[in-house]
Amino acid sequence: MATFILIPGGWQGGWVYQRVADILAAHGHKALPITLSGLGDTPAPTANLETHISEVVDIVRSHRDDLVIVGQSYGGMIVSGAADIEPSRIRALVYVDAYVPDSDDSVWSLTTPRFRDMFVAGAKVDGLNCAPPPSLDPRCRPHPMGTFLQSIKLSGRWREVRRKIFVGAHGWEGSPFLDLYQRLNQDPEWSTFSLDCGHNVARLNPEALTEILLAQV
Repeated sequence: MATFILIPGGWQGGWVYQRVADILAAHGHKALPITLSGLGDTPAPTANLETHISEVVDIVRSHRDDLVIVGQSYGGMIVSGAADIEPSRIRALVYVDAYVPDSDDSVWSLTTPRFRDMFVAGAKVDGLNCAPPPSLDPRCRPHPMGTFLQSIKLSGRWREVRRKIFVGAHGWEGSPFLDLYQRLNQDPEWSTFSLDCGHNVARLNPEALTEILLAQV
């Protein structure tokens, strides 16, 4: 049995992975959909990237080895950060249409002008939280801006995790991940998958995503 730590993208909570978690559990695995600080019912406007990484590291340390860490979009930052601290416990890293940072990168530095404009517009009320785009699920919450702006510090130990998977969602316009997918597709250390769906893979194509996850155990 493997344990899957499921990290959502911006504005979302662990609820986004419910169908994925159900399928994993039906196959005898443990699924842990995570709701990071500020993205549940309790606001946390001062949370930053380090806050979220520390939360996931605590979860990693509280479970035995044979972990698969999955991150959607912004969650890719957390995947790399947690794996850099505890690489020996982790079987696989799965980035789902997600940022894959180098040290000193941030979501702000890695994304496109379209999304920077979205962040600025979303934070106009208080400058601390970025309101979710109106097209998203009503369960979404304002996202702490510090998590988008803070640069990540990586030693490179996350690369010790042998299985590194990137799942590209190629059914939507304006993706900031297309060049990243092409680069990783040529890298022998990575396995890449292309899905013809929108960005929110866990909601739009949970069966295909879960099939990829199950192949890692």
